[in-house]
Amino acid sequence: MASRIADSLFAFTGPQQCLPRAPKLPSARLSPGVYAVRPIDLLLKGTRRTFLVPAKKRIGCIKAVSVPVAPPSADNAEDREQLAESYGFKQIGQDLPDNVTLKDIMDTLPKEVFEIDDVKAWKSVLISVTSYALGLFMIAKAPWYLLPLAWAWTGTAVTGFFVIGHDCAHKSFSKNKLVEDIVGTLAFLPLVYPYEPWRFKHDRHHAKTNMLVHDTAWQPVPLEEFDSSPVLRKAIIFGYGPIRPWLSIAHWVNWHFNLRKFRPSEVNRVKISLACVFAFMAVGWPLILYKVGVLGWVKFWLMPWLGYHFWMSTFTMVHHTAPHIPFKPADEWNAAQAQLNGTVHCDYPRLRFSAMISTYTSRIT
Repeated sequence: MASRIADSLFAFTGPQQCLPRAPKLPSARLSPGVYAVRPIDLLLKGTRRTFLVPAKKRIGCIKAVSVPVAPPSADNAEDREQLAESYGFKQIGQDLPDNVTLKDIMDTLPKEVFEIDDVKAWKSVLISVTSYALGLFMIAKAPWYLLPLAWAWTGTAVTGFFVIGHDCAHKSFSKNKLVEDIVGTLAFLPLVYPYEPWRFKHDRHHAKTNMLVHDTAWQPVPLEEFDSSPVLRKAIIFGYGPIRPWLSIAHWVNWHFNLRKFRPSEVNRVKISLACVFAFMAVGWPLILYKVGVLGWVKFWLMPWLGYHFWMSTFTMVHHTAPHIPFKPADEWNAAQAQLNGTVHCDYPRLRFSAMISTYTSRIT
């Protein structure tokens, strides 16, 4: 399903009409409006516009990268099973009742899920550091034709550093919050990711998941803007093609180094994180260049870093983006609905090196 999602631009159709080839379900409801989607802020200048446009408009002229969107939900088990099969999912759950809140859901969870396990936390650090060190060793010793495998391993291993920082940001790594801030900052350094800016941005994503304009992890492109420029249209289509797995780099640059994107109360912590990142670049990169040269910098840092962004972009795209999951304006948005009905759960192969990825996907709902 991930590849199916990643290979497409999505169009959400209004209640009156739907695009050709959408699965026909007897008691279906469609999301209002029509809009195409892509990672937040990519090529978008930040101007706020209305995202809903008349359903009569079509984007059939880009059939190679667009797919019709079927109903976001179905009223009975048979319809949900058919919808899941058409999208390649194992299952699509029932709609959450409108009167259910996130607090109601939290109250049903056992206390054990909120307990912090120090052994498990530091075990994850040991696994990630060991896997990363092994990856660097593989890069150093592998012949040229095995370097792609070594880069894939190392990029996946260093993604484990992001998982650790992610857990620190969610205050689920340690009972000592200073330890969490230090570990999170250090874990993000090899990724050249400023920890505090990412934490603030990620908190907003969880608070406004799949809310139009306000979700910081993913946003639709207004259809009128998508149609406004042939150059923009081609750039977005190209972005969903060969460079799609690394679109998170554009998001990384745009979101994490601009002080104007953060509240005044956040700026000081953001500056500390930026100073740590720039210090790592100022010291670490020259050391790498001194020891192994420019090609060594590419081999040992850049290629694994691109591997990490492959995973980061995939996570961002897959978690809350599927044809049956709508983005809603603030006046129609419901937190519990967005968090549960708007989350995609993905199973990864039970391989040792993918354990960190599976752990991440299970925690980021």
